[in-house]
Amino acid sequence: MLKSLQGKTIILGITGGIAAYKGAALTSKLTQKGAEVHVIMTASAKQFITELTLQSLSKQRVYSDTFQERDPSSISHIDLADAADLVLIAPATANIIAKMAHGLADDMLSTTLLAATAPVMVAPAMNVHMYQHPAVLANINTLHSRGVQFIEPGEGLLACGYVGKGRLEEPETIVSVVENYFAAQANAAAGALAGKKVIITAGGTIERIDPVRYISNDSSGKMGFALSRAARAMGAEVTLIAARTDEAPPQDPGIRVVRVESAQDMYEAVMSRWKDCDILVKAAAVADYRPRESAESKIKKSGDTLTLELVKTTDILESLGKIKDKQFLIGFAAETGNAEFYAKDKLVRKNLDLIVANDVSTEGAGFGTDTNIVSIYDAGGLVLDLPLVSKDEVARKLLLLASERIAGAAL
Repeated sequence: MLKSLQGKTIILGITGGIAAYKGAALTSKLTQKGAEVHVIMTASAKQFITELTLQSLSKQRVYSDTFQERDPSSISHIDLADAADLVLIAPATANIIAKMAHGLADDMLSTTLLAATAPVMVAPAMNVHMYQHPAVLANINTLHSRGVQFIEPGEGLLACGYVGKGRLEEPETIVSVVENYFAAQANAAAGALAGKKVIITAGGTIERIDPVRYISNDSSGKMGFALSRAARAMGAEVTLIAARTDEAPPQDPGIRVVRVESAQDMYEAVMSRWKDCDILVKAAAVADYRPRESAESKIKKSGDTLTLELVKTTDILESLGKIKDKQFLIGFAAETGNAEFYAKDKLVRKNLDLIVANDVSTEGAGFGTDTNIVSIYDAGGLVLDLPLVSKDEVARKLLLLASERIAGAAL
């Protein structure tokens, strides 16, 4: 059975109340559904449940101390905030709700919350009179107005002996709410590109030296294939123009696959379809140079050296940028250093609407992997930073961004 939260990154904040023990079951159930769960505990939560328990259930490091940085190359609360698809606080005490409402940041959880741009869900748990206190209600209303979603507490016998509203909702119900949220999000995205014609390029081009040898690169086609799947899931009419790839393209009747070999082949395939295109994403790694001449038969070994004369290929993106009118044009900048500088320069020179920059020398972001680490820029600068996530997730967020911009331009 498909795991309903597969590929989702959830930050689970556990705060200090007796209901913290339910955090173990919640962590387990979210993980079983396929989510990557990163638990952040407050100091008071550690009085009720241990980090080791939650680490064992999540298979991830548990965080509680803002200043316990184990990786000098990153800042934990920023990395967590950037990676999150959802921040879930369960149980949420009156104290953390007050901190959130007033922007306080004095521990790992509250600091991460200020840095997070992902949606936030809060499942309160407290004494019935605390829950009904005007200050708590005012803080909840403030958070509501900012878009924070609440999972209402249940009614029943509380740990303090009172009977009333304030008991943390059961883990099964919380997981169901989270599942429904992501399902609704997926349904909303499903029609985001309905009626749009999207062209995706993928893979590495081949520039022939002779019938058995060629110049190419390490592009696997995985990013382009992920983009094709995402565009199709959003309702687009997809044309995938693919050069050499490490695996077969998506087998979907809604994705038209056009196979090409060389940079010139890809140029012609793109240009012949450009006029009717709404969005073009050039994820292919196209050769910048090709041999001036390609031998008709295999070149025989005849000396200690062989000299090849290379000539520049036609720059597809630059050509499209010069003639685009209604089309939305997206490029990729795969670099091995100073990615931001080169990406911004490429964006301007080639008249792109968005550019996706990644350092392919970084572990998890290179060719042939199922993950990527990217930064997306427009003419105004950085639009979106994505830490280590699946290429499918990069594709989804990139195309959602494009769909929003197209819709905005049409108003």
